Amino acid sequence: MIFGRKKRSALEEEAAEKAPATPVPDAPEEALPEEDGQEVSEAEAAAREWDSEFEREEGPFDIDEVDLEADADDVQRLDLGSVVVTPFEGMTMQLQLNRETNVVQSILVGDGNSGLEVAVFAAPTRSSMAPEIREEIVKSTLQQQGKIALVKGPFGAELRRALPVKDQNGNPATHVSRTWMVAGPGWLLRGVLLGKATFEPDNEEAQVALFEFFSNIVVRRGSAPAAPGSLLPMKVPETEA
Repeated sequence: MIFGRKKRSALEEEAAEKAPATPVPDAPEEALPEEDGQEVSEAEAAAREWDSEFEREEGPFDIDEVDLEADADDVQRLDLGSVVVTPFEGMTMQLQLNRETNVVQSILVGDGNSGLEVAVFAAPTRSSMAPEIREEIVKSTLQQQGKIALVKGPFGAELRRALPVKDQNGNPATHVSRTWMVAGPGWLLRGVLLGKATFEPDNEEAQVALFEFFSNIVVRRGSAPAAPGSLLPMKVPETEA
């Protein structure tokens, strides 16, 4: 428990309230008009409603919403620049580097059975980029002959997709993932679940450690200019001598 947070039973609540998956069609179904004259598919309309119902009172957090001073609590955290994370027992972590710039662009944490890839993007201060990113993911999935659906997840709308791939022996296989997105002041945090937590999405035990990890992330947007949609680079965390 950190930042004076109450212990949360969101996984149990969401399991009871979770709406059925809404498949994203290959071609637009009946659409709903928006104020600006554009059209929104039924699936995206549901996703925006789920996003609007989610509140960040229990995380993920913005740096201005929490007290990370050393005397605030006894929780050990890792400062990666654009994000501050709280390790959990048995956690593994890999830094994902951009080979051209050698900059840390995301992290991959695991609990032995499941993984969570975390990245943070610059975003408009007063609006969310989640709809645009969802649209890109949907298009990419369909172009790769994959399957995708939207469900009500623990952080608003959740994308679940399955992509056809080849295994190490060249045999047909399927890559399954779940994507969480949370918008904050000037940023958008994305988490991509992999492994057991994706094959057993209703198994709370399989995802609870990664769920809590994602909830406890603190985003440090910073004041440097950044184009909406651009990655906010991370840094290698300092370790005690």
